[in-house]
Amino acid sequence: MSTLNIPFKSAKVRLSRRNFIGFMVCAGISGLSSRSVLAAIDELTTTPRSLWLYNPHTKDSFSGVYWCKGTYVTDALKNINHVMRDFRVRDIKQIDTHLLDLLSAISIKLNSEKPFHVISGYRSPETNAKLRNSGRGAAKNSYHIQGKAVDIRLPGCRTSVLRRTAYKLKSGGVGYYPHQRFVHIDVGPIRYWKG
Repeated sequence: MSTLNIPFKSAKVRLSRRNFIGFMVCAGISGLSSRSVLAAIDELTTTPRSLWLYNPHTKDSFSGVYWCKGTYVTDALKNINHVMRDFRVRDIKQIDTHLLDLLSAISIKLNSEKPFHVISGYRSPETNAKLRNSGRGAAKNSYHIQGKAVDIRLPGCRTSVLRRTAYKLKSGGVGYYPHQRFVHIDVGPIRYWKG
């Protein structure tokens, strides 16, 4: 049986075939047109997605909806790109929207009431090379350079819990850095490591 999981702020609605058929029958009994039923279902699957981000290096933050009614919100994406910029060289790159969706999913799973602290978002090739040369463990072809990775903390949430949540979503790479108290997530191939 196929099931559609629809994320809400702190819960999911499970819409199985049986529930869908029941919904359709109830709609027919109550006199709703099929167009109204489909509109109601569409509403369930298009719940706005939001994020709360804070960059402790720059003190910049973003809190708001970045996806609504099937479309990414342009101004919100610009603000997110600014918060997640390479603060060392003041370089901005578009952050991959799949990464934002992954962050949003983690936030929903954890029922977070605090912002993700962005330790490192986008990195310019120059910054990445400097980090590599200083022995700070940056990968040569880091997903940070592509705007597809972020290193995060979540105040009030143990790093191990944050790592486990990202791991369970199986949506990309998850690096666990308990001594530095952050988790790396990216939307590259699924893989896991401890730093």
